[in-house]
Amino acid sequence: MKIHYALAYMILFLTCSSKLLAQNDITGKIKDNQTGNALQSVSVYFPDLKIGAVTNKQGEYILKNIPKGAYLVEVSSIGYQSVIKKVEISGSLRLDFLLSSTSFKLNEIIMTGVLKATMQRENPFPVSRLEKTDMLQNTSSNIIDAISTIPGVSQITVGGAISKPVIRGLGYNRVVVMNDGVRQEGQQWFDEFGIEIDENSINKVEVLKGPASLSYGSDAMAGVINFLQPPSLPEGISRGSLLTNYQTNNGMVNIALNIAGNKKGFTWDLLYTNLMAHNYKNKYDGYVWNSGYGENNLKGIFGIHKKWGYSNLTLSMFNLKLGIIEGARDGTTGQFESHYLDINGDDSLGIAPPGKNTAYNYYPIIHQHVRHYKAVLDNSFFVGTGRLNVRFGLQENYRQEANDITKGDIFNNYFFL
Repeated sequence: MKIHYALAYMILFLTCSSKLLAQNDITGKIKDNQTGNALQSVSVYFPDLKIGAVTNKQGEYILKNIPKGAYLVEVSSIGYQSVIKKVEISGSLRLDFLLSSTSFKLNEIIMTGVLKATMQRENPFPVSRLEKTDMLQNTSSNIIDAISTIPGVSQITVGGAISKPVIRGLGYNRVVVMNDGVRQEGQQWFDEFGIEIDENSINKVEVLKGPASLSYGSDAMAGVINFLQPPSLPEGISRGSLLTNYQTNNGMVNIALNIAGNKKGFTWDLLYTNLMAHNYKNKYDGYVWNSGYGENNLKGIFGIHKKWGYSNLTLSMFNLKLGIIEGARDGTTGQFESHYLDINGDDSLGIAPPGKNTAYNYYPIIHQHVRHYKAVLDNSFFVGTGRLNVRFGLQENYRQEANDITKGDIFNNYFFL
């Protein structure tokens, strides 16, 4: 009975608190520090609230229904130095900013290893960051390959589609990978098991280097890699984009279509990715047999941002097919070999057909089919001067491997998580 009374009091408290919340408006104007001219399309963003605004032609912005409390605000624009400021909101507030033009940026707001947004210089953990623009400006074959440029981070790779993160010499189950606010629960205990994350869905990456077991569990002996999704667009804004990428070495073609918007507090962000690559080549062997791969990924983020807080639902589907490099070579010519059925129906090895080296979506034995499905419900409710955060996650991981040509295209190994 005591438990029932406690639950009833808690529900009553949350209901009354949500009704008594004081909502405030924030307005302001942003100018160039040197010229005094108003700046258009400047982003004003509150990470803890997951809301923001952009300035109009007069450099003005407005944010409505901000609950009372202390928050970090980030003001940023291309070609200008980002401004990060702590603000105490108690009633309607006017916040004006002056931005200085520069080709460099200050350390931005980070989210890793802490309960709320904080500035990097105030964070007790050593954290490195990688922005989406940095990843686009450097060539990489997958998301782990992209972050291996961070000092102290390397990778174990088996082909273009399989890479496992290593932090200061430790990898596998000693590194925790976070994506969409929850642990990425895949099979990470073998060299041929990569990370099931679409690189096009990542807005920024934070790498916590060092033991973090108290916050993330015993698996975080080496550190934590946190992949962050794009923030919600300001209210009244809709946007679409088409990103294409081509790499000559393996003929990789990457097409990502994104549509996002925010209408009266209802937000959406839809992403479809199609990626395919044939065998890559190196200076010693030329084309490396059975190193091609292909992806078809879909992700949707749907949210509600109101006076009481926000609720975001993330649904994603990761679908990857890839060949596995065996490295078998002909003893006379040194060329790569592939499996084929002889006249008796037995498994034999012969010279790999060179005409298939540049074929897309061609997966001879052996190959893998990897699928990862995820649903994450992220909620934040304002309660008095504090917040109640609740997050639910559901994941399913399928990894199938066909490695016996005598049985045809049948998966002999089947891992389910």
